[in-house]
Amino acid sequence: MKHVSIYTDGSCLGNPGPGGWAAILVLTGTEHRKEIGGGFRKTTNNRMEILGAVKGLEALKETCEVDVYTDSRYLRDAIEEGWLATWRDRGWRKADKKPLPNVDLWKRLIVLLTRHETTFHWVRGHNGHPENERCDAIAREWAARPDLDADDGYEKRGDETLLTLP
Repeated sequence: MKHVSIYTDGSCLGNPGPGGWAAILVLTGTEHRKEIGGGFRKTTNNRMEILGAVKGLEALKETCEVDVYTDSRYLRDAIEEGWLATWRDRGWRKADKKPLPNVDLWKRLIVLLTRHETTFHWVRGHNGHPENERCDAIAREWAARPDLDADDGYEKRGDETLLTLP
């Protein structure tokens, strides 16, 4: 099985505000490296952090062993501390019984986690880590674009159809 490292980041210019996500995929033992990114006109930082991981995993063409590196403790802990499974088991509700934000993205991530052997690692952001710094730059570049599309998962939050996505 191939081993891939995925470095991710998300950024917003205001929160909420224009946002961008980025992922760098590196195939272990080779020179193969791919940078991807995108953005939305109005979204949140947490959404962009999650989406960076989702898009990185979606870019894989086959099942892989994956190490995901993120500067988001929220994202890392949701996976590695079991929060995501707990939220799903509670019907996508937090401990205070309020609806969990970003369910559309968490559901996409869960599907991807079943396809790959994935471990999430936290790295300190803005601390000189080359891939994290590059992801931050890509995400910020995307967030600053004037021609961004709507993030329907954010702008249409509360739409009951979001709660029925796979």
